[in-house]
Amino acid sequence: MRVFITGASGWIGSAVVPELIGAGHQVVGLARSDAAAAALTEAGAEVRRGTLDDLDTLRTAAVESDGVIHLAFKHDIAFSGGFDAAAAADRRAIDTFGEALAGSDRPFLIASGTLGLAPGQIATEQDGQASASVAASLASSGPVKRLANAHATAALADRGVRSSVVRLPPTVHGDGDHGFMATLVAIAREKGVSGYIGDGANRWPAVHRSDAAHLFRLALESAPAGSTLHAIADEGVPIRAVADVIGRHLGLPVASVHPDDAAAHFAWLAGFLGIDSAASSAYTRDLLEWQPTHPGLIDDLDKGHYFATSSA
Repeated sequence: MRVFITGASGWIGSAVVPELIGAGHQVVGLARSDAAAAALTEAGAEVRRGTLDDLDTLRTAAVESDGVIHLAFKHDIAFSGGFDAAAAADRRAIDTFGEALAGSDRPFLIASGTLGLAPGQIATEQDGQASASVAASLASSGPVKRLANAHATAALADRGVRSSVVRLPPTVHGDGDHGFMATLVAIAREKGVSGYIGDGANRWPAVHRSDAAHLFRLALESAPAGSTLHAIADEGVPIRAVADVIGRHLGLPVASVHPDDAAAHFAWLAGFLGIDSAASSAYTRDLLEWQPTHPGLIDDLDKGHYFATSSA
């Protein structure tokens, strides 16, 4: 299968590319920089230069492919106050892919998220679904726009696209991660304490990026049209347990941060860190016979690579 991937050189994409190539697929990756293009070439992928805003490029690449995996998102804009603009660019890309693939029954996968899906509960693949009218109303409500984009992707099943939404947990961990876990380590170093909010009992799901990449391949090959999948290995790791591991490896005290002080201590991460957002992948495992085999979050943290200077 010839597969076009956006975000192919990113944290998730750089694991998906070798997973697909190893299974005999041909990969074409979107690259917006020379560095991204070089990384894709080294990985054995074909390079298509362009950005998410180059809709003609996206359309042509989709038409020429047997399937599309859309992983790119303008995180730099989203986390600097421009989430609406990032979500809007994402929606334009999704609509473009949908138009190019309509009536073809070819697979189209996007990455979405589980954080905040069902706070205080264990979210399942059935949570967060919506009718077309509800999905349309979501499009005007800030960060929830990305959820509306996922609904729009699933709805492409009615237009002859084998669409799937792969929801990722807030931490997709592994050696080389510079996301939430690496940020927590950096904050602990800076503050001289490994902190958590309140009693730290709130839970985050997690998955190793190699297990996530394997799920993307399984979904590409056989997920039913309109399916929502959860790339979840750990259903819910208490943030206090994460803080304990960080404190132990850095030789720092572990302490609670009052919710009123969380923004000052954790900066932009505070709004995410206090959410209790466990999630299940039971349906996904049964549907696609997906079984995570790599270390869970706590075991991965204990391997030590998050605490090397280059990971800070």
